[in-house]
Amino acid sequence: MIDDFAKQYLHDDLREAREAVLEKLAGLSEYDVRRPLTATGTNLLGLVKHLALWETRYLGEVFGRPFPEPLPRWDDTEARGRDFWATEDETRAEIVGRFRRAAAHADATIAALPVDAPGHVPWWPRPDVLLFNVMVHVLTETNRHAGHADILREQLDGTTSAPARDREFWAARCAEIERVAKAAQS
Repeated sequence: MIDDFAKQYLHDDLREAREAVLEKLAGLSEYDVRRPLTATGTNLLGLVKHLALWETRYLGEVFGRPFPEPLPRWDDTEARGRDFWATEDETRAEIVGRFRRAAAHADATIAALPVDAPGHVPWWPRPDVLLFNVMVHVLTETNRHAGHADILREQLDGTTSAPARDREFWAARCAEIERVAKAAQS
């Protein structure tokens, strides 16, 4: 009974985290979802593309349920890092569609297997895993990247998931935090 509860709880949280990531694209231009917002080139659409690829691996290949679309091999060193940005030939609709198809494929894997189903992650130091381990890992990674997406979106246009406040409130808050930071430096 606890196994079913844990599996459902993790799965529900994963679904929410996926939607939180996609919400960060809403209302933005093609340029804004693609442009590099960190020194390493991190961008919103790239995060979605990355999550799609790795959900297909972790909640597909790892359990002998390969995703039906072509993917680069996990050990292809030439392809490393390309999943973090959209090429000129990839549209937002294609990447979001792949993300949704990857999620549906992952959801089918989760539904089909018990939480203690064995899997194999060849790139992990301890490669023999259970569905539970992988669900925790994918949920953690999705939430981590959702946090990145929160910050990137806030940098772009100030949109946050924080309580709605006006610009003056946030300017005053930042000024207070800056004052405290400078005081701590003394």
